[in-house]
Amino acid sequence: MTSIDLIATTAFGLEAVVSRELEALGYTERTVSDGRVEFRGDAAAVARANLWLRSADRVLVKLAEFEAVDFGELFDQVVELPWCEWLTEESSFPVRARCVRSQIHSEPDTQAITKKAVVEALKRKWPRDWFDETGAEIPIDVTIRRDRVTIALDTTGRGLHRRGYRILTGGAPLRETLSAALLQLSYWEPGRALADPCCGTGTILIEAAWMAANRAPGLGRGFLAEEWPRLAGPESEGAWKQAREEAADLEVELPDVPLVGGDNNPKALELARRNAEQARVGSAIDFREVAVADFSSHHKYGCVVTNPPYGERMGERTEAEAVYGDLGRLARRLETWSVYAMTAHKGFEAIFDDASGRGSQVRRRKLYNGPIQCTYYQYAGPRPPWT
Repeated sequence: MTSIDLIATTAFGLEAVVSRELEALGYTERTVSDGRVEFRGDAAAVARANLWLRSADRVLVKLAEFEAVDFGELFDQVVELPWCEWLTEESSFPVRARCVRSQIHSEPDTQAITKKAVVEALKRKWPRDWFDETGAEIPIDVTIRRDRVTIALDTTGRGLHRRGYRILTGGAPLRETLSAALLQLSYWEPGRALADPCCGTGTILIEAAWMAANRAPGLGRGFLAEEWPRLAGPESEGAWKQAREEAADLEVELPDVPLVGGDNNPKALELARRNAEQARVGSAIDFREVAVADFSSHHKYGCVVTNPPYGERMGERTEAEAVYGDLGRLARRLETWSVYAMTAHKGFEAIFDDASGRGSQVRRRKLYNGPIQCTYYQYAGPRPPWT
């Protein structure tokens, strides 16, 4: 099929990570902006991006981008888009909208006007009063930012963080996509020891195991676009099947990678072990019931990548700050390790630095854990002699 415009959406702060992932997949022409990376490809690109992107949220087909300051302009431009190239008379096409700092600011009204315009466009080809929408689901995504409208189709469906292995979660689970990004923003690589002393339900370590095995994170799930006539029909026949076969062929046997998780919550550890088994990496991760203060490793070089408690509630603040001090002392003991920690607590750096003596090494990166603004603190240790 002809080349189409695509968008990989992402949490703010992870655009560069997703851009590098797309480059590794061979998509060299990319445009990065807040919360998204645009690129071009065909049906195979849609399939491969959905299967392989570890830190993106969704993959969208971009239909148009234009200015609109009122609902009349929005309707007039949406109705002229090539909807019949993508939708059939049976297609289900729910609309979601997001409006940011724009003269059009009502999201429910934006959804209604867009839906009305699409129906009007479909009527021009299939004259009828009503469309039952019983066919394949093709969600329409409308984003209006500073009066600039982007109209796109969501090829993914359930967000890309839905890998399929985490059936059970703890109280404050870290999304799989963000966990993968924390690893990709660190110096960790397969073959180097990795520890998460606040591992919770084990997501960071499970993502590391999949990276070490070169497992495509979307291989065990389905995507909406697999049922779309435009992306699954004769014009692009075999694209999804070929992409899945390629991904399966590229997976390797999990190497002997030192992956260790610690937590003093036995219920969280039980969930971590079950999630790891579901992900088929249970034998690769050593989960230990141990407090941060007692965590240790015999490996000379490695990386700590962790998401310690934030202490957002008053009763938990003191407990969280004690963990930060323990992490600092762990960093002092593991003096040749690199340490990476993400938290929303403003006092983390002072507490950690006082305990670790590593204040001069720190680099900071603003990230978001859902709606929570966090800082990713990065303390690089010395390079291993083999690098």
